[in-house]
Amino acid sequence: MIDQPLKLRETIAYGLIGLGLFLGIWTLLSVSGWIPRQFLPAPLDVITRFVALLTTPFAGATLPQHLLSSFQRYLCGMLLAAIVGIPLGLLMGRFRLLDDILSPIFEGLRFIAPIAWVPFAALWFGTGIGGPVMIIFAGAFPPCLINSYRGARFVDPHLVEASQMLGTGHLRAIVEVLLPASVPSIVAGLRVAAGLGWQSLVGAELIVAASGVGFMMVQAQANVSTPTVMAGMIAIGIAGMLIDVLLRHGEAMIRRRRGL
Repeated sequence: MIDQPLKLRETIAYGLIGLGLFLGIWTLLSVSGWIPRQFLPAPLDVITRFVALLTTPFAGATLPQHLLSSFQRYLCGMLLAAIVGIPLGLLMGRFRLLDDILSPIFEGLRFIAPIAWVPFAALWFGTGIGGPVMIIFAGAFPPCLINSYRGARFVDPHLVEASQMLGTGHLRAIVEVLLPASVPSIVAGLRVAAGLGWQSLVGAELIVAASGVGFMMVQAQANVSTPTVMAGMIAIGIAGMLIDVLLRHGEAMIRRRRGL
């Protein structure tokens, strides 16, 4: 049996080696002049700019303020996707007629990329919060619905039949039988939805927002401030990674409690 601490140390060591190689190649390309430094600043330049943006406003706000604005939109879109997608997925998994009615519509809409909704969002909401929320919803809604649907469909039918024999109504069966049994699948869907929603948010802010990290990057691009653009990319990556780590931790806790 492999010692877990040793395995963890090896994983960290290999990760640091990969990161070092990446930064070394990046630095070489920047300082060598093969790519103009205006378009590919050195890692130190980007880190310095990242630190400066923590306290120095750019495009009307500091980097933490832009991130806060992005998170507000993101949470609104994710909550809306979960509130609509999870119950609808459970209902479609429980009632065949509803599944037959809604599936063709859903299958047609879910293959439309979230970014394709940007023109409609801009026309309907302008640069207000509604546009980005709509685009986040478009990215996060399908995984919420699909995983809830699959969770409900894979629930042991005998559990539902037993509850009905005891006089349980449809709504109570969904809340007390289907929902608890579908939780692992629902949480897995939320993790996928969270990643797609965050990516959709950034795409939306590049076009239909007046604040946020994506908006900051657009303004930096207009001012040919490449370090600011790359600092924004780093912030997006770190925030997305933290969201995924939190959801993975939550998913692991639920699976341990259920013995999965």
